[in-house]
Order: sequence, then structure tokens, then C-alpha cells
Amino acid sequence: MSCIVIFGGSGFIGTFFADFLLNNGVAEKIYLVDVESPLEKPFPFRHRIIAKHGERIEFVRLDVREKIEFSPPEPVFLTANFAAVHREPGHLSAEYFETNLRGAENVCDWATRIECENLIFTSSISPYGVSELTKDETTLPVPVTAYGASKLVAEKIHNTWQAWSPNKRRLVIARPGVVFGPGEGGNVTRLVRAVSRGYFCYMGNRATRKAGIYVKELCNALWWTFKERASQSEFPILFNGTMNPGPSIEEYVNAVISTRGRRAIVPTAPFPLLLAASYLIDGLAKPLRITHPFDPVRMRKLVRSNNVLPSFLISNGYNYIYTLRTAMDDWKLECPDDWDMTGQQTKN
Repeated sequence: MSCIVIFGGSGFIGTFFADFLLNNGVAEKIYLVDVESPLEKPFPFRHRIIAKHGERIEFVRLDVREKIEFSPPEPVFLTANFAAVHREPGHLSAEYFETNLRGAENVCDWATRIECENLIFTSSISPYGVSELTKDETTLPVPVTAYGASKLVAEKIHNTWQAWSPNKRRLVIARPGVVFGPGEGGNVTRLVRAVSRGYFCYMGNRATRKAGIYVKELCNALWWTFKERASQSEFPILFNGTMNPGPSIEEYVNAVISTRGRRAIVPTAPFPLLLAASYLIDGLAKPLRITHPFDPVRMRKLVRSNNVLPSFLISNGYNYIYTLRTAMDDWKLECPDDWDMTGQQTKN
């Protein structure tokens, strides 16, 4: 019996990818390798996903920044590398490189040592940099952040691994946009709650496009891309994991309102005023160590487009499972806690 090993497996994408693989009979055993166990994450929904599979999922604690000594008793059919420092803002520049580069090197060395010839790596759309222009997989990356630069170098490390044995090794690299869904706890969850509680407002950014993808869609696209090309000599493969096209802020907001089933009036306010207010709130909150959703860096992101197209998926005939609206509906059905207007999550 072969197995699949997911580095960064306790994270959002790792948890859902393990669930997808087991639900679809792709694997009989999956190892989630991470510096934290899934139970140490503050996301009850993810806990439930892992628990339902019992002994078919096994957690292994290790740090990808160090040499990987772990060796599963089964042959490893597929390695997935989702391990990363990714939250922006939230880390020093050096932290992105320390984890994302060393992690890429150590995972690739490990795959070579155990003779695993199949590897999936999740990068990001951040290497494309900041621009209002439409981008696809042929666009020259021009990263402007430490995170984007570290991910681009990590891609090259994985490409080098594949190039050492091009006729045998199969590599898929995905550049996802914002990944959202049950138990996400990130930007789109904050948007859902802001709209639902009535404190979201437009700031001249109704038409701003944000490339994103539902987490279940991303898992399906990852496996589809690997499986569809498994019998062909077209590796490595790079694809943008985004909806087509990336929704605008107004489309995200309207989808949230429709899924909630309640009318809502979303006001508009001047961006300079809101940005100044965010600096004031952040300045008061930081000394008191109070978390809040009004970080100035995130405010600036809300008015910048990430207009990234999934040209590879489109040209190769990928059929999307979800629209933005059906993704939101599925999310709310799966994890109503994320849509709870009181802000209290059920402890399951």
C-alpha cells in the first residue's frame, strides 16, 4: 500500500486536500507533516475533517526548515508541499525566506532520498507583483514583497528538482489566489463577517478584482492537473488557481448578501479617510495587543486589483465545479459558524 505525504498538512489547504484524496479513493493512508498538529489550530471545522478519517490520517511533527528524517513505512506515491510562512502582514522579511526557501530545499531533498517522483507545490499569485494589468501564467513575475520573492525562488527550487530527472519526475506548481472556504479564518472570512455585521463599506473599490478560489475547487484542480497530465511528458506544469475571471469586490459582497438571504445596504466612504482611521485604530490597538480587522496594510490591499486569469485551466478544458455564489452557499452549509453573526464559534 502506497501513501501520500502532505507537508504543511495541518494548514487550511492541506486539511482539505487530505479530505479530498481520501473521499475520492486516491489514497488509503495520508501523513500530515507540520510543525503544529491539526488539533493545535484554532479551527474546530478542520478538527472534524481530520477526525472523520480516523487512522487513515496520521500526524507527524517536524519543522521543514531542518533536515527531514521522517521515513514512512509505505512507499510514497505523491508528496505535496504546502508548508509556508504566508500571512501578510505578520512576519519579518527574513521569516518568509527562512521557511519558504529552506522548506523547499528540504522537501525536495527528502523526495529525492525516498525516491518519490511525484510532487505538488503551492506557490502564490504574489510573485506577479502589484499591477492593475491582467496577468496569466505567461506574465513575467515581478514580486514586490518578501513573501512573493520567497515563493518565486521556491518555485525554482522545485523546478530544479524536476529537471534532474525530467523523464521520470512529475511536478505541478499552483499559484492560487486568495483561497477561501470553511474554517479559513482569513481575508474572505473577515469580509463575510464585516458585510454580515454591517461595518463593511466600499472605498472606491467596487470594481477592484481579487483573484480567488474556493478551497474545494483548488483541491479538485490540483488533482485534475496532475492526473490529466500524468501520462504525458509535459512536466513541470504551472497553473494559476483562480476563478475565471477573478471576482470584483462588489461581486464578493453581493455573493455574501445573497447567501445570507438578507438585504443589506453597503455604504461608500472615502479611502483616505478610512486609511487614516485604520492607522489610528492600529496605533491604539497595538500597545494593548488587541486584534482587529482594520490593519492599514490590509486596507491598502482592498483597493488594489489582483487580476489573474487561469489560462492553463481554461485552455486545457478544466470544468469548474463552483461559481462564486455556489461556493458561498456550500461554505455556509458546511460551516455555519463562519457565518455566525454573534462572532461566537461553536466548540465541537
